[in-house]
Amino acid sequence: MLQCYEFLVSGTVYGERLDRFLGDRIPSVSRECVKKAIRDGNCLLDGQVCSVPSMRLAAGQRIDLRIEPELSGLTPEAGELKLIWHDERLAVLDKTAGLTVHPCPSCPEDTLVHRLLARFPEMAHMEGRRPGIVHRLDKDTSGLMVVALDEETRLKLTDAFARREVEKEYLALVHGVPDPEQGDIQAPIGRHPLQKIKMALVPEDKGGRPAHSRYTVLYADPTERFSLLKIGIFTGRTHQIRVHMASLGHPIWGDSLYGSAAENRSGPQRHMLHAHTLAFTHPATDERLRFTVPPPQDFRRHAQTLAWRMRSLVIVGAPGSGKSTLLRLLEKSGLPCFSADVVVHRLYEAGCDGWFHLHQRYGGDFTPDERKPVDREALFAAMCGDRRILQEVQDIIHPLVFHELNLFWRLAETMDKECAAAELPLYIEGGWRVEDEGFAAPLLIGVYCEDEERRKRLAASRGWNEETQATIDSWQWPQARKMKACDIVIDNSASPDQLERQAEDLLARVRDLRRKEEMELAARLDKLWT
Repeated sequence: MLQCYEFLVSGTVYGERLDRFLGDRIPSVSRECVKKAIRDGNCLLDGQVCSVPSMRLAAGQRIDLRIEPELSGLTPEAGELKLIWHDERLAVLDKTAGLTVHPCPSCPEDTLVHRLLARFPEMAHMEGRRPGIVHRLDKDTSGLMVVALDEETRLKLTDAFARREVEKEYLALVHGVPDPEQGDIQAPIGRHPLQKIKMALVPEDKGGRPAHSRYTVLYADPTERFSLLKIGIFTGRTHQIRVHMASLGHPIWGDSLYGSAAENRSGPQRHMLHAHTLAFTHPATDERLRFTVPPPQDFRRHAQTLAWRMRSLVIVGAPGSGKSTLLRLLEKSGLPCFSADVVVHRLYEAGCDGWFHLHQRYGGDFTPDERKPVDREALFAAMCGDRRILQEVQDIIHPLVFHELNLFWRLAETMDKECAAAELPLYIEGGWRVEDEGFAAPLLIGVYCEDEERRKRLAASRGWNEETQATIDSWQWPQARKMKACDIVIDNSASPDQLERQAEDLLARVRDLRRKEEMELAARLDKLWT
C-alpha cells in the first residue's frame, strides 16, 4: 500500500536537494527508497511531476510524495536493551555505545532495530528497514532515544522533530576549555568535499545545511586539559556536535574522525558523547515527558583519568634543615626527584647555559678559564658581599632552573607515579608557581630544624661561620614564616631515623590526599550528570 506524504518548504531550507529534504523528514525510509520514488514519478512539486532527486528547492514549494514501503525482512535478535520507559505507543531507551541504530550495508545485523523487534513484536507490522526510528544517534554515542511502536506515533514524532519541538541535550568530554564558557554555534554542515565519511562546515550555497548548537561548560579541569560540556542541539545534522566542537578547536575526546589521532591513541575506544536529556510531548496524551540518564561507566572513568594528575611535592626549608636528606629518602622509595642545587652545578659547568650567561654579564670575573666551570667560591663571596650581584645572579640562573624543573615534571608525569618531588630552596622567595606552566599546584613541604641544631650542622658540613650563616639566612624568609606557608611541615631536629619515618608518613599522607581528591571529584561530577 502506497504511503502519502505532504510537505511545505520553509525559507530555512532554500536550495536544499529534494531527496535530502525528504530523507530527513521520513527517517523510517532509506534515502535510496526515496530516490527511487522520485525517479519513478511518484513525487509532485507544486503539482507537477519531478523525477530529479537532486532538484534544488525554493521556499513555499509544496511537495507530495507517494512511496511504496520497503519490506523490512528483518529478523528479531535478542540483545541488551536498556528500557527507561514505555507504553503501548512508544518507548524511551538508553542506547549502548557501540550499537548501530538501524541496518545499513556495513552493519546488516545486530542493530538496535533488531533488538527492538525482539522486545516489541508489534513493530514488525511497521514498514521499512527502520521501523519505529524517528531520530538517530551515532554508533559510538550513548544515551537517550525515543522510538515509536506504531505508524501513527512514528509520523507524529517525526513531525515533532521536524518542527524542533523535541529538546535534546548531550554531555561531552572535550579537549581544552572553550572560551567563553557558554556560547552558540550557528554554522552550516555538509558532506566533506574530499572525505566522504566526514562532515564539515560547508557554506549553504555549497550544499551546507543550517546547524545550531549551544554549549555550556559544566566543569573545567584546573590545568585546562579537558572540560565537561552540556550541549543542546536545535537541528539534527549528521555528526553535528562533533563537527561544531572540532571547529572551535575543542574536539571530543576519543573522536578519531574529527580529533587528533595522536592525542586519542591512548585514550578511550569511542568518542565521549552521551545523549543525556530528552524531552518531548507524548503524541497521544499531550503530556510533556522529560528523561535524563547519567553517562555510562567508560565516560565516567575517562573523566577521572583525564582529571588525574601526578602530585608534585616542592621541598623548602632554611639552609641546613635537611631538605636534601629528605629528597634522598624519597628518591630511595622510588619517587622521581629533582634537586635545584644539582641543576645549578650542571649549569655552572664550562660551556653550559649558566656559565655562558655569567661570562656574558661579568666577563672573566667568575669564569676566568673557558675550560673550567664557574668559580663558585668567588661567585659566592661576591653574592654575600653585594646584594645587587645576588639579585642579578638569581635573575640569570632561576629561569634556567625553572625551565629544567618543568621538563622534569613533564617527564615524571609519563612515569605513572603517584607523585614526584623537587627540592627548591627559594621556591617561595623567587615567586615560582608551577601551576603557571600547566601543572597542578604542588604540595609545599617544609623541612624544619631548630636554629641551634641547624647552625651546628652547617658549621660541621659546610664550614660556615655565624656571619656567613646569617648572610645566607637573610636571603630567605625567616624559618617560622616559611613553615607557616607550607602545606605539610616535617620536623628534622632529631635523629636521621626519625626523618626516615616521617618520609614514609609523608608518602602515606599524599596517597590519602589523592584518594580524597578523587572521591571529591567523582562526587562533584555525579551531581552534574544525575
